[in-house]
Amino acid sequence: MQRKGGACNTSRVCIGSYNGAHLTDHSKYSQATDAITPEEREELKVSVKLFISGSDCSSIRNAVDMACVSLGVSQLDSVIIAPPPLPEGDALTLGHLQPLWAGLESLVQGQKIAAIGTSDLDKALLEQLYNWAKVFGKQVLSLRYTFPPVISMVLLHCVKVKPSSNQVNLASCCVMPPDLTAFAKEFDIQLLTHNDPKELISATSFQEAVQESTEDLQVADWGLEWVLRYSIIVKSRGIIKSKGYLVQAKRNTL
Repeated sequence: MQRKGGACNTSRVCIGSYNGAHLTDHSKYSQATDAITPEEREELKVSVKLFISGSDCSSIRNAVDMACVSLGVSQLDSVIIAPPPLPEGDALTLGHLQPLWAGLESLVQGQKIAAIGTSDLDKALLEQLYNWAKVFGKQVLSLRYTFPPVISMVLLHCVKVKPSSNQVNLASCCVMPPDLTAFAKEFDIQLLTHNDPKELISATSFQEAVQESTEDLQVADWGLEWVLRYSIIVKSRGIIKSKGYLVQAKRNTL
């Protein structure tokens, strides 16, 4: 299924999988993304925003691995994560963010991602996340010299990675909140804007996409696990060369 992109010709929805319990369409998957050649990699920046549907942090690694394979790169330049929807009345807390952030950090440490960011955090929550990463990282660094080299190397892989960016929804504010702006400036966190809806792809739209891509499939049996949107940007010109979507869904076997 093709969808119009704002700054490029088209955006594409690709459906891929990792095992028999996941929706598979490898013939379309291999043709529907914008693979980057080694010769042009240095001229391009690959930015990603990941929307996950639940609390399974393995979805983060699956999504990043799929994006790297699809785009022909070994590392994504930046990944911003959008936390999963919460039950009505629940507020996003540091406790919700910590396991997601840990999943992103492991990918930074494994050199699959260069920089990681957040989405729709106010100043208080962004500060909590920043301080949690900062305090934990300092504790690990202060202890590493008291252990043998092998253990020190393990500890270094535990150092927390602080957020490099935070997206703010234009629908929620016409002007950046002054306290958020001041905090971001002090700690070198880039503030970006977006206009993504709370529900990026509705269940109905997803089922329509599946029906277009696959024959003889009971679409009601499948549920979204994550949606990844990528943008390939020409560094020297600051324009989007191409962008698209990767989607993973899982069959409900109950």
